Amino acid sequence: MELFAANGYDDTTVENIAQAVGISLRSFFRYFMSKGDLMSFALLLFGEQLAAAVDGCPDGYSVREVFRESVAAVANAGLRNEARTRKHLKILKLSPAAASAEMLRLQEVQAHVAKAYQRRLPETPERAVTAAAIAGVSIHLTGVVVRWCLERGQADASNAIERVLGGMEGIFCRGKTGHRNV
Repeated sequence: MELFAANGYDDTTVENIAQAVGISLRSFFRYFMSKGDLMSFALLLFGEQLAAAVDGCPDGYSVREVFRESVAAVANAGLRNEARTRKHLKILKLSPAAASAEMLRLQEVQAHVAKAYQRRLPETPERAVTAAAIAGVSIHLTGVVVRWCLERGQADASNAIERVLGGMEGIFCRGKTGHRNV
């Protein structure tokens, strides 16, 4: 991330990365297929954190509580590592290739997080698709909340999450946005 931030993602080569960390190209390619694969590693770690947060919630929690607590835990972790999070988001914003590399792993990450949610849901025919939808919303909402908090200088995501969930419940649960039916 340091090299990508300093030199730009597009101008940083695998050779630059290997040299900076003191490994051979062969060693680099033992762990990563490309610099895009390396870039997407952050998303994989994010997915691991989110799945672990889901699994770490008490058994008695409702799915809503698991969702809220998991998103809050991972968003707050990103906010605690503010400098690194800002750097990562800047790289993604400045380089379509970096953003594309990361998005290539999104389906894999969503499937991993969905498995954690699926363990929380009752056995129904819709269980897998519901878990996948919750996972997708969790992943994207965490990013939205982190960016929103960073823009406003807020160090805790809990209030932002409650506000977003309240707004979403108003739309999806009551069927009204305040002005018209959805």
